[in-house]
Amino acid sequence: MSFRRALALAACGLAGGSVLFSAVAVGKQPARGGDAEPRPGGSAAAVPPASAPAGTGGYWDSNWDRREPLALINLKKKNQETGEEELASRLDHCKAKATRHIFLIRHSQYNLDGRADKDRTLTPLGREQAELTGHRLASLGLKFDQIIHSSMTRATETTEIISKHLPGVKKISTDLLREGAPIEPDPPVSHWKPEAVQYYEDGARIEAAFRNFIHRADAKQEEDSYEIFVCHANVIRYIVCRALQFPPEGWLRMSLNNGSITHLVIRPNGRVALRTLGDTGFMPPDKITRT
Repeated sequence: MSFRRALALAACGLAGGSVLFSAVAVGKQPARGGDAEPRPGGSAAAVPPASAPAGTGGYWDSNWDRREPLALINLKKKNQETGEEELASRLDHCKAKATRHIFLIRHSQYNLDGRADKDRTLTPLGREQAELTGHRLASLGLKFDQIIHSSMTRATETTEIISKHLPGVKKISTDLLREGAPIEPDPPVSHWKPEAVQYYEDGARIEAAFRNFIHRADAKQEEDSYEIFVCHANVIRYIVCRALQFPPEGWLRMSLNNGSITHLVIRPNGRVALRTLGDTGFMPPDKITRT
C-alpha cells in the first residue's frame, strides 16, 4: 500500500475530530481477543482498538462526541464499598435522556460580485428563498430552541428573514460557522484549489464548530430540542460527513441548494441519523439556485 493511500485511509475516521493527521499503519484487521463480543450466531465480532479512527473499517465509534457515560466519570474515584452499585448509579446520572434535532440551513442566494463580505448581500431572489425557508420551518410546528448562525453577511441576512417566521426564538451569531475550506477533498476538483494554509486554518475552525455544536444532549436536558444552524455549504457538508462518521474528505461529493434544509438527529445513545439532506422541495422550481 502506498504511503499516500495509507494517509488517505488514516484521515477517513477523524476519531476525535482532529484535522491534523499522522501517518499510521492501516489496513490491519483488529485482533479478535477477549474484548470481542459474540454475535447472535455464536461467532465473535472483531472490536476495533480504542485508538482506531472513527468510521475506519466500517466500525461505529459510540464515543465519537466524548459523551459516553463511562467517559464522563473518573473510575479512580469509584467507591470501593458500594462497588458496582455506585458505578451503575453514576453511569445512569451521566446518560443523555433527550434527542437533539439539528436543522442545518444553507444561506440564500447572494451577490457574488461583492468584494468584501459586507457587500455580499442577498439578492432579491435570495430574500424570497429565505422567506420560503422560514415559512417551511414554521409549518413544521416545532418548538425551536434557538437559531445559531454564521457571522457572515449572507447568513446573517438569511437568519433575519427566517426569524420573522419564528418569533421569540433567540438568535446567536458565531464566527465558528463562517465559510471556509474544511479539508482537502477527494477526489480533487480543478476549479477550486485553495492554498494549503487555508485548509490548515479553516479546517481547524470548522472542526471546532463541529465539536462545539454537534453532540448528544447534555445529561441535564430533559426534553427533546430543535435547533437551527444557518451557515454555508462547505460547513454543512463537512458536518454531515463527520456526524455520520463518513470519510470527511468526501464532503465535496454533495451539493446543496440555497436555502436548503438538512436535518440531523442525535439520539441519547449517540446514534446519528440523517433525515433530510439539502431539501428544497418546498420551493417552486424557478426559485431554486445553487450558488
